[in-house]
Amino acid sequence: MKATIGIMAIACGLALATAAYAAPPAGAPADSTGLCNDGSYYTGATKKGACKGHKGVKEWWGAKESKPAQETKAAEPSAAAAAPAGAAASAHAPKPAATAAAGGGAGKVWVNTESKVYHCQGDRWYGKTKQGEYMTEADATSKGYRASQGKACK
Repeated sequence: MKATIGIMAIACGLALATAAYAAPPAGAPADSTGLCNDGSYYTGATKKGACKGHKGVKEWWGAKESKPAQETKAAEPSAAAAAPAGAAASAHAPKPAATAAAGGGAGKVWVNTESKVYHCQGDRWYGKTKQGEYMTEADATSKGYRASQGKACK
């Protein structure tokens, strides 16, 4: 009895797996694995993430719905091994902190001219925003700039 149930479960599993291997419809590109809701075709290996930005998957005829986590790790090389060493290191490494612009110092604040906010010496953004200039705190407030987080410099 247990053997019969096991065989039936395997047969059902094979039937379900075979259903995932449907052929693409006529008119679809030969290498496509799915049809997106906006009418575009998808050619990726898995359904996970397919048609992102295309309103989701309308039909799927790809080889697999998605890969289990263990199979993915064993079957696919890691990003570091597949990419050149420099590319892998830069892909996941945090960006280095921007260096402060020259010219700051005691009595000066950094004014972010784009956001109209000034930063005191020692602040994370002091001299590091894309657009800005150094000036005294009095000049900054007289020109309409406001202190970062509402806190004047000490």
